[in-house]
Amino acid sequence: MSDLPNCPKCSSEYTYEDGNLLICPECAHEWSANETEEDDALVVKDSNGNLLQDGDTITVIKDLKVKGSSAVVKVGTKVKNIRLVEGDHDIDCKITGIGPMKLKSIFVKKA
Repeated sequence: MSDLPNCPKCSSEYTYEDGNLLICPECAHEWSANETEEDDALVVKDSNGNLLQDGDTITVIKDLKVKGSSAVVKVGTKVKNIRLVEGDHDIDCKITGIGPMKLKSIFVKKA
């Protein structure tokens, strides 16, 4: 029996060593044996390079058209209690008067 840890992405028990790396054959995730889960933390920065975190308040720096409607998120709109997600649009939030939205971090700054 192997005493290698399970894959941190898919929890597969079939991990194997390849030099200094551990590899999961099921999802192809590679990681260092010394790597902790904190290294995989999502890093999202605003337009000024400030690090964003869940629960932050941000300000929109450009008029943003809402796809599929005539609504516009105006410059200076403050958005409270954001949530960071993976993907192209990396901020999940609710904007007063518009509703739930996903925003790109390049169009916001930390308030």
